[in-house]
Amino acid sequence: MASPTFHGSSPVQVYIGPELARYGFGQGHPFGPDRMDAFWHESIKQGLNKRVSMADPIAAAQDAIRRFHTSEYIQRVIKQSETGHGFLDYGDTPAFKGIFEAAATVAGTGLAALETVIHGDHPRCFIPIAGLHHARRDMAAGFCVFNDAGILIEALRSIYGIRRIAYVDIDAHHGDGVFYAFESDPDMWIADMHEDGRYLYPGTGFAHETGKGKAKGSKLNLPMLPESDDTDFHKLWPQAEIHVRQARPEIIIFQCGADSIAGDPITHMRFSPAAHAHAAASLCRIADEYCQGRIIALGGGGYNRGNLAAGWNAVLEQMCY
Repeated sequence: MASPTFHGSSPVQVYIGPELARYGFGQGHPFGPDRMDAFWHESIKQGLNKRVSMADPIAAAQDAIRRFHTSEYIQRVIKQSETGHGFLDYGDTPAFKGIFEAAATVAGTGLAALETVIHGDHPRCFIPIAGLHHARRDMAAGFCVFNDAGILIEALRSIYGIRRIAYVDIDAHHGDGVFYAFESDPDMWIADMHEDGRYLYPGTGFAHETGKGKAKGSKLNLPMLPESDDTDFHKLWPQAEIHVRQARPEIIIFQCGADSIAGDPITHMRFSPAAHAHAAASLCRIADEYCQGRIIALGGGGYNRGNLAAGWNAVLEQMCY
C-alpha cells in the first residue's frame, strides 16, 4: 500500500524544546535533564533534523491530565512541585520545584502530537522525553509522574472517538502503568517486550498475563532473559507484529525505550540500535496499512546517553522513510 498523503512539509514531526528537557531529576540522576540534548545533537549530526518538521512543547491543562489521573494525585503533585520536597512514590521519583509544570509539558506535548497526527498534518510524530509508562492513575512510579501514554489513550477515546489502539513497548522495563490501567479493555491492544520481571523493576509483565475478561488475548507480554540480544529480539518480534496486525488499529503508540540497548547502567539487556530500527520500520508499515500512517513514538527510558541518542535516532530515521 502506498504511504498516506499528509498536509505538512514532512510526514514526521519532532517535539524539541527546553520546556520538555526540563523533565529530569538533576544532573547525575539516570533520568537527567540532558537526555533530550543528547538525542538532538545526534539528530543534527546525522542530518535527520533536516528531514523532519519541528514543533515546540506545550503544557497540558489539569482537565486533560485528569482524564487518566485522579484529582487527588494531581493536587499532590502540584503541592510538592511548589516545595520541591519529598518523593512522589516510594523512593524512585523525587519531587523538585516545577515538577508539575515539567510533567504537564510531557503530557501536553503528547496531546499536541495526537492532534497533528489525527488531522493529517504529520501522521508520524516523535517525542524524545515521553513514554512515562510506570505512572499509575493515583501515584508516580519509576521516574514517571504523569503517564502521558495513558493520557493519550483516554484522549483518543473521549475527544476523537477512536477505540482500537495498539500500544507497543520495547523499553527494558515492563510498561505496568499502561498495561494494568487497560488490562480489561478489549479494544486496547498491547505488545510489551521487556526484561523478565524476575530480574528487573517493576517485577511484572509475565507471559500468562494476556488481559482480563473480554480483553483476554488483547495483551501480549514478551519477557526476555537478562543479556538477551538482537538474535533473541528477532526470534520474538514476529509475535509482536502478528499481534499488532490482529488488532487492526486505528493508531499506534510506540514506546521505544533505549534502556534495552547493551550498556545501559540500570538494565541487563543487550539489544543494538538496529533492533529499535527494525521495530520502528515494522510498525510504520503496519500504520500505513491499517491506520492512515498514524504512529506516535515516545522516547521512554534509556540512561546511557550514547545509547539513547543512537536508539532514538534509529527509530526517527525509519519514521522518515
